[in-house]
Amino acid sequence: MTTRGETLDAPADVRASSRGQPPARLPLVVYVLALGTFLMGTTEFVVAGLLPEISGDVQVSVAQAGLLITVFAVGMIVGAPLMAMLTLRLPRRLTLILALGIFAAGHVIVAVASSFALLLAARFLTALATGAFWAVANVVAARAAGPAASSRALGVVGAGAMLANVVGVPLGAFAGQLMGWRGPFWALAALGTAAMVLIARHVPHDGSGRTAVSIRSELSALRSGRLWLTLAACATTTGGVLSTYSYISPLLTDRAGLSSGLVPLVLVGFGVGALAGFLVGGRLGDHRPHATTIAAAATTTVVLSAICLLSGYAVPTIVLVALLGLFGLGANPVLISLGVRFAGQAPTLGSALTVSAFNLGTAIGSWAAGLALESPLGATGPATVGTAIAALTLIPTIAIALTQRRRPAAMTPSPGLDS
Repeated sequence: MTTRGETLDAPADVRASSRGQPPARLPLVVYVLALGTFLMGTTEFVVAGLLPEISGDVQVSVAQAGLLITVFAVGMIVGAPLMAMLTLRLPRRLTLILALGIFAAGHVIVAVASSFALLLAARFLTALATGAFWAVANVVAARAAGPAASSRALGVVGAGAMLANVVGVPLGAFAGQLMGWRGPFWALAALGTAAMVLIARHVPHDGSGRTAVSIRSELSALRSGRLWLTLAACATTTGGVLSTYSYISPLLTDRAGLSSGLVPLVLVGFGVGALAGFLVGGRLGDHRPHATTIAAAATTTVVLSAICLLSGYAVPTIVLVALLGLFGLGANPVLISLGVRFAGQAPTLGSALTVSAFNLGTAIGSWAAGLALESPLGATGPATVGTAIAALTLIPTIAIALTQRRRPAAMTPSPGLDS
């Protein structure tokens, strides 16, 4: 329930959104939160471009250095719901600031550590902070934009992470070549500290406006069948896309015949497509959330099937990889919005669980794709696995739509968004 003070102090466009009218523009705080997710997305994937340098410096194999990526994913899966519960009674602004503080500290530890075990521990700590920030940022953005623009706001916040793949990760890899692999981590620590100042300035204080919450009331959200359907869709949609994306390099070089030097350009095309998909999907999701999620799942399945069939041809494969980014991740902001709404009085936990589900789908999908790569299917194995997983997304998304037709009132804005 929105407090009287919040209603009077809210900008005109946010008040219009709360009455069911889409605002002309999103509040500035949404873009500040997107800056935070840009940093989070950069740190999650920048290690991939620095693995040879890290392995040589700390004297481990490249495969062992890859555990820095795995442990981060595990930290996100565990950390998002765990930190959401541990920070339950804290004001959301304070939680965001603390998360960024831990994020910055974790990067300082990575930048100065000489022990591989300490690097793993610091990456896990950073992932916990990332999970906490992402879960709370989704709720703050949806609440600031209002129910009529929540998916659009979440699309912008998520686009920050997609922009990291296009800009942040390549810049991090380039900086690592110029100043050593520790340089990007120093830069991320500094940027995380600067982001704390922006969050403190632009995220409204909510300590006096939140209703008392308990772990029991938060866990009551787990009884929502629609929430579990949404989480299943989160896992399968990212599992299908990222199982293919994780092993896209051998597909491009071995099957499509591209030189290894052109692979980064194709990946940039995927990142640009994913960025556009987040923004467009978020906007469409405010008007037709169920049609958007079903159409995205169906189109992604078709695109992945086409990749399996046409991977022997360079130009079609390049185009299809960009389309995979566009359609494959375009429904994510809508799914996050549904997760927050279906969690009822526990929006932060609902948001946290969607973060965990996305990462769980990525972990399982990439594992299955790795097995398929070593099977007789060879380079097309990961795309085949991705096609099957993406097709599974149609089951929960259609089930949610059918359930919602019988319960139209359930899509009214959840009190949890304003509590």
